[in-house]
Amino acid sequence: MEMDFILKIAAIGLIVGVLHQILSKNGREEYAQLTALAGLIVVVLLLLPQLLSLLDQVRSAF
Repeated sequence: MEMDFILKIAAIGLIVGVLHQILSKNGREEYAQLTALAGLIVVVLLLLPQLLSLLDQVRSAF
């Protein structure tokens, strides 16, 4: 994995964490949970092409 890819995931995590804290402190627990779920989905969608590439490399090795 490239360093910028890891930094993107870290930035998404920081932004989601800050938004979750802000929404939780303001009594918007539902929106805070939805924000965390949306962040998780975005990270999984970013990781999906990388995982598919890894699986193709493993298949070609065998």
